[in-house]
Amino acid sequence: MKAPSHKAGFVSIIGKPNVGKSTLMNQLVGERISIITSKAQTTRHRIMGIISGEGFQIIYSDTPGVMDPAYTLQQSMMSYVKRSLEDADIILLLTEPEEKADPELIRLLSKTDAPIIFLINKSDLGKGSQIEDKMGYWKEQIPAHTYMAISALKGDHIPELLELIKSLLPEHPPYFPKDDLTDKPERFFASEIIREKIFLNYQQEVPYSTEVVITDFIEEMDIIRVRAVIYVERDSQKGIIIGKKGAALKKVGTEARLDMETFFDKKVFLETFVKVAADWRKQEKVLRKFGYIER
Repeated sequence: MKAPSHKAGFVSIIGKPNVGKSTLMNQLVGERISIITSKAQTTRHRIMGIISGEGFQIIYSDTPGVMDPAYTLQQSMMSYVKRSLEDADIILLLTEPEEKADPELIRLLSKTDAPIIFLINKSDLGKGSQIEDKMGYWKEQIPAHTYMAISALKGDHIPELLELIKSLLPEHPPYFPKDDLTDKPERFFASEIIREKIFLNYQQEVPYSTEVVITDFIEEMDIIRVRAVIYVERDSQKGIIIGKKGAALKKVGTEARLDMETFFDKKVFLETFVKVAADWRKQEKVLRKFGYIER
């Protein structure tokens, strides 16, 4: 007797910075896996979110925004984008109503044979015929399998998108155990939660100049003990992160701890420290240490 068929594949979410890629993946997976802030370039890594069901498995990749890299960290971020395009079975190209075609994005997409689902996000903010007009514009720019308007934040047309993705998946056994939600370890999410709070609590360049490294993640029966180091590029930034009498750092730590307790469903004891790693975003050796460049 022939075994029932199973479908599985990699779905890469591609787009410019701050168009809602992380919001879309969290909506599709049904869990808060990628950090979300109003600031561009929040996502630095390729983060996989896995959803499994009867007869299918979808592995979503939330990628950094497509950009012209100005320094070594951004070059590494763009390498994640290119890699996710290379192994994609399906591509979700996410745009927003005011966006215009980017030559680099079109060039990257021209190298893939994977079906493209073109999405205009934030469609609920469109006025009059704006979305319809924009869809016509994009149809002349990029050949896609399907063109859709969605709202990742409100969940508009997400069920229809999910069914479309499932229909395009190739036949393949599951790539991951069916109960896996992501390919990232718990330490990664602890660092991402802290980094999100930094983006939410500090202004201008400071959040972009920080990196969070989890030095200890010890899970006991009733508590998780986490020790984190927040790296900045300059001494002046260290003072900003700590704040007057440590108040700013304490606020970040409290907010991060509460989110970790929700995420891990367990009490968390969090210690945070701040250190300087001069110009770390441009230092290949340091980026390798932080996991942005393969050893």
